[in-house]
Amino acid sequence: MKKIWIVLIFSLLGLRSEDSSAQVRIGVNIGIQPIWGPVGYDYVDYYYIPDLDMYYYVPDHHFIYYDGRAWVNSAVLPDRYRDFDLYRAHKIVVNEPRPWLRHDYYRDKYGSYRGHHGQEIIRDSHEPKYWENKDHPEHGKWKGNENAPRH
Repeated sequence: MKKIWIVLIFSLLGLRSEDSSAQVRIGVNIGIQPIWGPVGYDYVDYYYIPDLDMYYYVPDHHFIYYDGRAWVNSAVLPDRYRDFDLYRAHKIVVNEPRPWLRHDYYRDKYGSYRGHHGQEIIRDSHEPKYWENKDHPEHGKWKGNENAPRH
C-alpha cells in the first residue's frame, strides 16, 4: 500500500506543465442563466443555438453571431430574429472560451438539433436550485431570497 502512495505522489509531482495548466472550473452560475436556458447545468459559459446558428454568452447576457463580415456581440437578437422563441429552441451548452473560433465544428456537430423542441427549460423547472434566478416564476420561494415567505 505504501508503494502505491509513493507512486501516486511522484506521478502527481511529475505532471507535465500542459497537464497541470488545464483549467478546472468549479463554480455555479445557475442564478445568472436565462430562464429560457436548459435545465441540468450548474455552470454554463455559452449556449450554441442551432436554429439561429449563434451563441449566447451567459455571464454577459450577450448574443454572438456572424453578420456576414465579422462576429458581433449584442445584448439583443438581430432584427431578423426579433420574433424568435428562445424558450422553444434547443440549446447546446458550450464551456470553452470563444467557441465561434471553432464554429464549423459546432454547426456540423449540433446542426441536426435545428427545429428540435421539448428541451426542459429553467422557467418550467420546479427544482428549488433554479428558484435563485430572479426571473424564475418561483423565485419568491428561494431560501436565499430575503423576501421569501417564512415557514
